[in-house]
Amino acid sequence: MSPEESEFVDRLGLFFQMTGGSRTMGRVYGWLLICDPPQQSLTELADALSVSKASVSTVARQLHDGGLVERLPSTNRQHTYRVAPGGFTSVMNAQLARMQIGIDAAEFGLSVLGEERPEQRERLRDLRDFYQFLVQDFQDEFMRRWTTYRESRRQT
Repeated sequence: MSPEESEFVDRLGLFFQMTGGSRTMGRVYGWLLICDPPQQSLTELADALSVSKASVSTVARQLHDGGLVERLPSTNRQHTYRVAPGGFTSVMNAQLARMQIGIDAAEFGLSVLGEERPEQRERLRDLRDFYQFLVQDFQDEFMRRWTTYRESRRQT
């Protein structure tokens, strides 16, 4: 790994850490974005990043579960990973699916309050409506705009 590649990997690690992931997770993902060949075994990832294979295994599983990387079939017992196409779209879909929990909780809260306590009801309606808006806007408008934007960027 060149010094510039190392800096990129570290920057992505810090970005992941700032957004709630682990630094190692960001470093693994960063390396998978730029490495050659584009698929790497756990051993190769651990060696390239100077971290333990156990740590790489843990974050590779998390990245896989989140849809950012995919595990490739292997003829030996060595798991090999690469960046999953459209990974961030999968992550956003998973996050927005979790929004339904907030919507359901707000609906339950409204049923608990009944028609009493109008100020509390208004706050719960705002919570519910915000999450419903996020889910609807993402699934409809945002994804359409993202697809158009991505296609236009590929043409330049």
